[in-house]
Parts: sequence; C-alpha cells; structure tokens
Amino acid sequence: MADKLQIGVMLSARPTADEAMEKVADLGLTACQVHWSASGSLEAAQELRAAADNYGINIATLWAMPTGRMVWDFLQGPATIGLVPPATRSQRTAELIQAAQVAAAIGVPSITTHLGFIPEYPGDEDYYGTMHAIRSIAQVCLAEAIEFWFETGQETPVTLLRLIEDVGTGNLGINLDPANLLMYGKANPVDALDVFGEHVRGVHAKDGEYPTDGAKLGKEKPMGEGRVNFPLLVPKLKAKGFSGVLAIEREISGPQQIEDIKRAIAILEPLC
Repeated sequence: MADKLQIGVMLSARPTADEAMEKVADLGLTACQVHWSASGSLEAAQELRAAADNYGINIATLWAMPTGRMVWDFLQGPATIGLVPPATRSQRTAELIQAAQVAAAIGVPSITTHLGFIPEYPGDEDYYGTMHAIRSIAQVCLAEAIEFWFETGQETPVTLLRLIEDVGTGNLGINLDPANLLMYGKANPVDALDVFGEHVRGVHAKDGEYPTDGAKLGKEKPMGEGRVNFPLLVPKLKAKGFSGVLAIEREISGPQQIEDIKRAIAILEPLC
C-alpha cells in the first residue's frame, strides 16, 4: 500500500504562471495539475516551470487541451471531443505530440487529455483510427521518457482498459476523474477500480451526480455533496498501488471555488 498521498489542485496558468503557482502555495499545497493549451509554446512552459520551482510546486501532469470546438454533452460531444472525431483527429494528434515534447522539455512527467467517446466495439472504424492516433502520441512520449494519461469520462472502464492493452506501448495511464464517471453515466468510480485500478496514475478529486436526462451531463458538485464515496475510493486507490497526486478540481470560479477547495482538502487529509 502507498504511503501518504499528496494533495494538489487542478488549475490553469492564468492570468500568469507565477500567480497560478502562488494560488497553490496559498492553499498550503505543494502539487498541481496544470490545464494547458496543447499548442502552448515552450517559452510559456518555461515560465511555468520557473514559477513552480520558485514556489516548490510539483507539476504532476500537463492537462493538454487540443484546439477546436468541443461540446460537453451527450448530443454533440461524440462528434466534437478528443481524438475520436475524424475531422479533427490529425490536427489534435499533432498538438498533443507538441504538448508531450513541451512537457518533457520542462521536466513534467506526463501529459493528460480527454480521448473522447471511444467506441465500445473494437471493430469500429473510429476505434481503430483513434487507437493508432494514440499510439503515435504514446511513441513520442516513450521517446521523451514521459507518460500519456487518459482522463476518464466519455468511455466505459472496460473500453479504456482494452484501449490501453491494444495500444500496448507500456507508458499509458489513467487520470481518474471519479465525478466524470458518474456525470457521463459510465460507472461507479469505486467499482471502476476493480477494472482498471492498477493503471491509475493521476486523480481529479471531484464530486458529481449521475445524469438525469439523455442530453446533459450530470452535475458537478462540491466534494461531499455528490455521489463519489471518497472514504471508500481513496483507500482502495492506495490498495491498488496508487501513489500519485489527488488534484482537487472544482469547476467554478471566484471566492466560492476557493472555499470549496479548502473544504475538499479537509475531507481528503484524513484519508491520505
């Protein structure tokens, strides 16, 4: 079982990298995941690295967001999110390769992204095409000695496990967002660990609810108000060998976001 887990936060490098890292430090934390434009420059990444070093912050992953329109729902999401849509797959593959090279250049050990609504049927043409795009990114990551993590959400746990096995480069991992598994109606996150638990490398500590209609995702909630059972999830993560960062994510802005993050820290600390 892992030793005490590190608590961090998910944030973007805005308005400046220095201000972002100061926010992490002000919360009393020493780790984060950084939301990053997949086409972001090396110069901007070097500023991020310098700011993180200045505040003693561990950047666990660059959460790389490709360009282009993405709609976070069940109706337009399958045709717009991640690497699955054929119309944007080539461009987004190139952007994620660039993000991998940038991450390696500043000493960040991984990149993370949403893959999209991966087809459950492995004979689907989009499954095959997406798998090969992922492999091309993973091979660059392998050459750069970093990992490629997949954010949970749009795919079932079994589909994600099969994809990791099919790509087979050995440097793939899962960034578990337990709330997303609920919000997309894909799985109970505690049970999902029985399927892919040994592949979890990062975590978004986020809470949420199952969807209640066929078009919109379930609601994200402050930690402790949703259906993610963190008192069961965190010990099970540790039992599965997880030793990474629990990066708190709260998808609002302003003072309430900070209050909700502080509440989440208080919930997580005894569990870590």
